[in-house]
Amino acid sequence: MEEKYIVLEENNFERLDKYLTTLTDHSRSTVQALIKQGNVLVNEKSVKNNYKIKTDDVIVLTPFEEVEVDVLAEDIPIDIVYQDKDLLVVNKGYNMVVHPAPGNYTGTLVNALLYHVKDLDAIKGEIRPGIVHRIDKETSGLLVVAKNAKALEDLSDQLRLKTVTRKYVALVDGVIPHNLGKVNAPIGRDPKNRQKMKCVDSGKASVTNFKVLSRYEDYTLIECVLETGRTHQIRVHLAYIDHPVVGDPKYGRRKTDTTNGQFLHAKTLGFIHPTTKEYMEFNADLPDYFKEHLETLE
Repeated sequence: MEEKYIVLEENNFERLDKYLTTLTDHSRSTVQALIKQGNVLVNEKSVKNNYKIKTDDVIVLTPFEEVEVDVLAEDIPIDIVYQDKDLLVVNKGYNMVVHPAPGNYTGTLVNALLYHVKDLDAIKGEIRPGIVHRIDKETSGLLVVAKNAKALEDLSDQLRLKTVTRKYVALVDGVIPHNLGKVNAPIGRDPKNRQKMKCVDSGKASVTNFKVLSRYEDYTLIECVLETGRTHQIRVHLAYIDHPVVGDPKYGRRKTDTTNGQFLHAKTLGFIHPTTKEYMEFNADLPDYFKEHLETLE
């Protein structure tokens, strides 16, 4: 259904995208997409995002037609630890891909969410969960999912501004002698293997802080806190300092045992709720296979 607005004098010379974001329920990114696709007309003409509106301008906005995303909803068990009208927090299991991709369109977290979550709003025209951030297939633990465009934009901004709390627990090869550490090394594509990431001078700034939780004969249990969120960041940084994650099939030691999975778990997740503006923090226990393996080391 079309939305019609007449610009008041008090809004004279505002940017069109900012004006519509303030006035409507649409996020700024959605408004900009609508303008770009010609779904917003000012005085019956298409304009750009930065158009400066004028008193008595007539603006007609036609929202995206809601369509079902072409991803199969699947009855896959998932652990939803919190849910409200704006978002949900999921404790993802090991060996589950977050988002469908070529060659992997089923069995993902998104497939499961489309089945279990019935109040998803249209995000840029598609009924789908808003994946704010991802964790690797081999990594277990917490991630937040937006149910609508406004929540997605707000949470994505928090991630970009580095205000989201993210703590991971990892079991690594070797005994780390010092209790605290920081890995500050840029990460980019491995020039010899485009399927892997690597610490390279031309990469993006990446910082991982860690502290030792327990030491074993040949291993160390650590907690990692991310300052940045690069692809495979913890795994790459720990391999870089010669303490790779135990069981890591991509960056671990060649003889590493991957039978029980990769020992990396997203344990703590904290953020400001996009609507209530209250800080929320969640914690997820280590998976059973992780705890059982630690018991064998003690």
